[in-house]
Amino acid sequence: MSDLHAVEAAVRNPGAGAWDAVMATALCASAALYTVGLLRLWRHAGRGRGVRPGNVVAFAGGITTLVIALLSPLDRLSDVLFSAHMGQHELLMLVAAPLMVMGKPWLTAAWALPERWRVSTLSLGQTPAVRRPFRAVTAPVTILVLHALALWIWHVPGLFEGAMRHEGVHALQHACFFVTAALFWWALVQGRYGRRGYGASLLFVFITGMHSGILGALITFGRRLWYPLYDARARAAGLDPLRDQQLAGLLMWIPAGVILLVLGLALLVAWLGEAERRTRAGELRARIDLPS
Repeated sequence: MSDLHAVEAAVRNPGAGAWDAVMATALCASAALYTVGLLRLWRHAGRGRGVRPGNVVAFAGGITTLVIALLSPLDRLSDVLFSAHMGQHELLMLVAAPLMVMGKPWLTAAWALPERWRVSTLSLGQTPAVRRPFRAVTAPVTILVLHALALWIWHVPGLFEGAMRHEGVHALQHACFFVTAALFWWALVQGRYGRRGYGASLLFVFITGMHSGILGALITFGRRLWYPLYDARARAAGLDPLRDQQLAGLLMWIPAGVILLVLGLALLVAWLGEAERRTRAGELRARIDLPS
């Protein structure tokens, strides 16, 4: 283990400390903004209104996951092992992103603003100049493609190794993964179709699981290293770089696939529940409309 720590220290980008400080500040500010907005919202509307306790738990889980992925020893280990780097990415896309979306941070952020700014900000969000581009980007097919492109393009060897060598590019890579994933889950869970669209959302989750699983399988069964940069680093830590690559591929293929399956099942349950609710509402309306 001491050899591994020595390798981590040797390959650590000199600018990583500055980026870590920026990330820590951003996460602390996000948590503080959420807390202030939540307290103001509940004071005004009542506890549990607008943002439920479950949403708060989801947001807390999302922030915690971001800390683990970006500020824990996992981040330093990702400089040495491809498998650790892959685990970091999966945490960002499949755990932190959906949890943050379920936390409804956009609502608490609005309530954290002074009242004058809150009204103007909410009004600005409803203007065509803002609403139309956002709806276009978060259209299910559009964001499905954008998220898939982010995933595949950033695994091109030249770009991936470029991110490993330059901390700013690395931060951009993580931002692309997290933001496209967050918009993807927002489109499926909070998007324009609401719960009526959960059936279609199942298809998009299936497609995402399929193409990411294919990428994971290609990495797993690759006979050559995709990223030679990890060769010397893994060997210096006393590990076989090809086995490390296989583990990385398996992480993208199997555990990530299981998480997508669970999320897909959750959407299925919500869809069936909404269908049953609409059926009962229709039956009730029919009974009311029947002549006595």
